[in-house]
Amino acid sequence: MKRYTRFFAVTMAAAMMMGAFAGCSDKNNDDPAAEEGAAGNTFVITLYPDIAPITCENFESLVTEGFYDGLTFHRVCDDFMAQGGDPNGNGTGGSSNNIKGEFSSNGVDNTLSHQRGVVSMARSSDPDSASSQFFICYADCSFLDGDYAAFGEVTEGMEVVDSFLNVERVMGSDGAVSSPTSPITIEKAVMIDDDKNGNPRAQFTMDDIPVAE
Repeated sequence: MKRYTRFFAVTMAAAMMMGAFAGCSDKNNDDPAAEEGAAGNTFVITLYPDIAPITCENFESLVTEGFYDGLTFHRVCDDFMAQGGDPNGNGTGGSSNNIKGEFSSNGVDNTLSHQRGVVSMARSSDPDSASSQFFICYADCSFLDGDYAAFGEVTEGMEVVDSFLNVERVMGSDGAVSSPTSPITIEKAVMIDDDKNGNPRAQFTMDDIPVAE
């Protein structure tokens, strides 16, 4: 996994990331069917505001306002991660604000390790530059611990995130075969009911995922 450290940092340095602050409370979907998170191309991210409260506020605010609807996962790396949430679709965009990086090298005690299914914020070289872009780990990425703000976990539908790896990809700006040749598009993202421990949850529904022939 160390081989990814350099191109991960290089790609993050190219991104212009900004976030929007809002509370981790209001939900924008009360449909019980939306809570199932098992049908079709759907996955659920459980947020951990006790670990990264600012990051969770930002993420929930963006989901609630529909920011992620129609955006893509523009970077998908075998044995590493899938990155999305950029309105420019190439790793250079973000929302209208940025947020404090909640990780140890930036003075925040974040105990969530970057393991399979964990969700974390992408950023540039500025520790407080995270915005809308996030990534989902495919494997043990603990070498990122302390330098990136892990804030949640895919708790349902990780197989949908895994299916991104079946999309044809070409060489990306990160120096890896990571750039999908067909869009991996988020149809809709909504907040659903909290889990039994009171943690907020976001449900992402994907458009049909283009599988390489």
